Amino acid sequence: MEDKKKWDLLSIASIPLVMTLGNSMLIPVLPIIERELSISSFQASLLITVYSVVAIICIPIAGYISDQIGRKRVIIPSLIIAALGGLLAGFAAWQMESSYWVIMFGRLLQGVGAAGASPIVLPLVGDLFTDEQEVSNGLGVIETSNTFGKVLSPIVGAFLASLLWYLPFLAFPVFCVISIALIIFLVKSPSMQKDPLAGKEFFLSLKVIFKREGAWLYAVFLIGAICMFILFGVLFYLSTMLEEQYQIEGVKKGIILAIPLAALCIASLSAGKIIGQEKWLMKRMTLTGVSLLTISMLALSFSDDIYFLLTALLSSGIGIGIALPSLDALVTEGIQMEQRGSVTSLYSSMRFVGVAAGPPVFAILMNTTHSLLFLIQAGVGAAAIIIAICFIRPDKGSDPTW
Repeated sequence: MEDKKKWDLLSIASIPLVMTLGNSMLIPVLPIIERELSISSFQASLLITVYSVVAIICIPIAGYISDQIGRKRVIIPSLIIAALGGLLAGFAAWQMESSYWVIMFGRLLQGVGAAGASPIVLPLVGDLFTDEQEVSNGLGVIETSNTFGKVLSPIVGAFLASLLWYLPFLAFPVFCVISIALIIFLVKSPSMQKDPLAGKEFFLSLKVIFKREGAWLYAVFLIGAICMFILFGVLFYLSTMLEEQYQIEGVKKGIILAIPLAALCIASLSAGKIIGQEKWLMKRMTLTGVSLLTISMLALSFSDDIYFLLTALLSSGIGIGIALPSLDALVTEGIQMEQRGSVTSLYSSMRFVGVAAGPPVFAILMNTTHSLLFLIQAGVGAAAIIIAICFIRPDKGSDPTW
């Protein structure tokens, strides 16, 4: 990999790191927000959900625009919008009485910014490199940055909230400004290889892609959503349980939440280096990852012991970390540059569906029993295994066993 492009890649990797901090940083703070704003656990979970729901709606639009005018021209304004959203949420929490709905609007703006920044990273990496091995390595770095953000988030969020409960909101714009500077000065976005297609022609080309490649694309989309659904739901569950049942708060809770995420981070980096350009290996890694996730969820249904819980969550983090870079590579390397932004954005949108659904669904299921909660998650994981086996079909010539 060229030295110049290494700086490009590291600068681009700041985007998922910052966007992840903007969302996941609130997970350990949600119980504090509940108390400070006098709201329910479900209402607090919606602060995560609103960020993700608006991103789901806006991501395909941002992907389409990035295919037409270029990636940086979408990413930089989006980071500015995200920063303004964080500033509004932080100011409302600091200065206003009954600030919940204003904070929600600030989170909505953050979601709009996230929609135009983080998902565009995947096609931008695909644009930067021509060698598929370098693309896979680059995507591994991006997924690692994403997961490293998840590792840092509970620790940073808990630390900032221990100083001032609303400080995580105000810190986010500072992170955005740093990322904006890196993108402006260090990233040279490659020019599109062809003139962009007109709107009607573009959507016709997408229709052709999904008609031809739809089965495996939809499978990748669903598996990505399932992984993020379980991940964010489990983090919400663990954050609540640590505080309510074990009275573990602050930075200590943040460190405990970071354990499964650290495993996810290391697994993502390793998987990105292993998969290369072998699509049959991407399928095997995806199956391995979701199988480990499913087994972990099933094991959790038998015990709520804290040490058993953390061990199972560690293995589930490894499973998700193995699966995600493979899914990223399948969808990025399988689509031409002219439609790459739109297709990968749809994939990112589906991942945000999982992020949005996880906390509120877990909040509802926590009113049942521990066993039922995790048996349901094991069933969801088993569905991901079946989808991967049946619908992700690499070229038969690439490996005779598939």
